[in-house]
Amino acid sequence: MTTDDTTTTDGERDGPNDGDGDADDHPMRPDGITPSEPDEFGLVQVWWGDGKGKTTASLGMAMRAAGHGYRVHVLQFMKGGTSTVEDVRGEYAAMAEIPGLSYENSGHYGWHGFHDGSSDDEHAARAKGGLARAREIVDASREVDGPLPLDGPPADGVHMLVLDEVLYAANRGLVDPADVVALVEEKPDDLELVLTGGHEEPEFVTGRADLVTEVRKHRHPIDDGQGARKGTEF
Repeated sequence: MTTDDTTTTDGERDGPNDGDGDADDHPMRPDGITPSEPDEFGLVQVWWGDGKGKTTASLGMAMRAAGHGYRVHVLQFMKGGTSTVEDVRGEYAAMAEIPGLSYENSGHYGWHGFHDGSSDDEHAARAKGGLARAREIVDASREVDGPLPLDGPPADGVHMLVLDEVLYAANRGLVDPADVVALVEEKPDDLELVLTGGHEEPEFVTGRADLVTEVRKHRHPIDDGQGARKGTEF
C-alpha cells in the first residue's frame, strides 16, 4: 500500500494539509478561488430535526461551494443574538474571509418564545423582512448565467442560497409556510436552495425538496445544563 504522505524524523505524518507549507506539489492542494459556474446546481435541500448540526452542515456546504468559485449567500432567520452568547459569532468572522461567501442576519435579538422582553410581532416583522430579502435574491438569481464576481452583492444573484432557520420561523408561525413553498416553486432551475431549521418536520415543503435530512438527537450536553460553547455553537 502506498501513500503520498511521508513520515518525518520526529514521527509525525507529513500530508497535503499539515500546515507546514510544503503541499504545493500535492495533487489535492488548493488552487485558489476564481469565479466559476456550477454545472449541476438546482436542487432544493431541507435540513431539519432536533439534533445539533443543521446549520453546521449547511455552512460547511456553503464553504465548499465557495471554494469552487461559486457565489454563495447565507441568510439567517431567528438567530439575532441572545444574552447567553457573544454577539460576534465564529462563522461570521470565517465567512468574511472566504471570497464569494457572504451572509446577513434577519433575526430579532432574543429567541422567539422565551421570556426575554421581545414580542411576537417584533420577531415576525424581522422574519418576514428576511423572507422578502430571500425573494429578492431568488428573483435576481433568475438572471444569472455564468460566473459571478466573488465580491458582488447578493442582490445581483447567487448560485447557492442558504436560508438558515427559515423552517423554524415557518413552524413557529413567524412567516407563512405557504410563502416558503412559493419561494421553492418559483426559484430558478439552476439555483441551489438550502432550507434549515426546526424540530418539527416541515411537511409543507419536504414533498417539494430533492434532499431531505433529519438530524436526530441521541444525546446533547444542553440536557445536563451545558450552555452554548464558543467555537462549537457560536
